[in-house]
Amino acid sequence: MKDIFDKTISNEIIERINLLTPNTKRKWGKMTVDQMLAHCNVTYELIYDNKHPKPKGLKKWILKTIVKNFVVSKKTYKRNGRTAAQFLVRNVKDFKKEKERLISYIIKTQKLGSDYFDNKESHSFGNLTITEWNNMIYKHLTHHLNQFGV
Repeated sequence: MKDIFDKTISNEIIERINLLTPNTKRKWGKMTVDQMLAHCNVTYELIYDNKHPKPKGLKKWILKTIVKNFVVSKKTYKRNGRTAAQFLVRNVKDFKKEKERLISYIIKTQKLGSDYFDNKESHSFGNLTITEWNNMIYKHLTHHLNQFGV
């Protein structure tokens, strides 16, 4: 899997994002392009912002023991898969704002570098390795960029 912490790879992702327009149509799924950008921003909100409550109890156990392995592995996501509630975006979003936010999060992540993420605690999955962080972030972004044909 490509290394999201590498500037060349981050720039490739940003170039793909810059190919999106407010009128870009999806190849599958239900989200519009503005909703997809907002959806991708949730990953970074969970890393950098304190906007979402941490899972507790049974939900935390399920995330750490069952869901984690799928999310942080190299195995790609299937089309039309289920998503966690906090990732659901149902209302219209400001395309330009969401695009700018996503690009700034990608740049921030690349600048902080892999060492920042080494054994860093994930909002939902506990401490993750650099590889697990990379797989989770890169795989999610590329899945949704593919969804919109870029």
